[in-house]
Amino acid sequence: MTTGQHRAPRVVSLVPSLTEAVAATAPDLLVGVTDWCSHPAGLDVPRVGGTKTPDTARIAALAPDLVLANEEENRAPDLGALRAAGLDVLVTEIRDLDQALRELERVLVRGCRLPRPGWLDDAADAWRDVRAGAGAGTADVRGAVVPIWRRPWMVLGRDTFAGDLLARLGVRNLYADHTERYPRVPAEELNARGADLVVLPDEPYRFTADDGPEAFPGLPSALVSGRHLTWYGPSLAAAPAVLGAALDAAR
Repeated sequence: MTTGQHRAPRVVSLVPSLTEAVAATAPDLLVGVTDWCSHPAGLDVPRVGGTKTPDTARIAALAPDLVLANEEENRAPDLGALRAAGLDVLVTEIRDLDQALRELERVLVRGCRLPRPGWLDDAADAWRDVRAGAGAGTADVRGAVVPIWRRPWMVLGRDTFAGDLLARLGVRNLYADHTERYPRVPAEELNARGADLVVLPDEPYRFTADDGPEAFPGLPSALVSGRHLTWYGPSLAAAPAVLGAALDAAR
């Protein structure tokens, strides 16, 4: 690490996917991460609480040059408290793949002052041949309901990153035109929607073969990696293949 104005920034990340993005690029920058930051495995960095319950005093005591946050995953009052403590908070907004790629470059290159990492180019390349709305207007497109929680049931609605990835892989979210981004919808209504399949990620709710598919009798279930469906970071490079295989298996 150099000194003076070229000193590498001290970074606290309040977003698991951004934590992985920084750790895959320049892990020494991280001085604090949330309890939910699980990747990469073995990440040995001080923990500062949850994404929605951060210890703002502990974060301030770490004296970071930059705090990474997301407008959906983190609460405005917590971010306001960090700014009031004099900290620089970079808040990302991720609603689709193209925006995710732009925001990742903003975080890493402008925020963390790093060269554009090779894995970000790999991620862009991996999705380049996957057309948005692949197969639109053909029998290959399947309508789906995409629960993200149960008790109560919640599904992907409008304007979501995960919904955009699925659309690029030929899966049409049947609640993409809902007024809410994550509406609560009873299972009875989900089953009556006329879906071709149900997509069940393993986060934020951990759907498994024994917990989720039974609520949708007669409907093919695609059990997918939540990290590859909802995280914006190095996992994007493998996401088309990983998600595509899981979706193909649900036929």
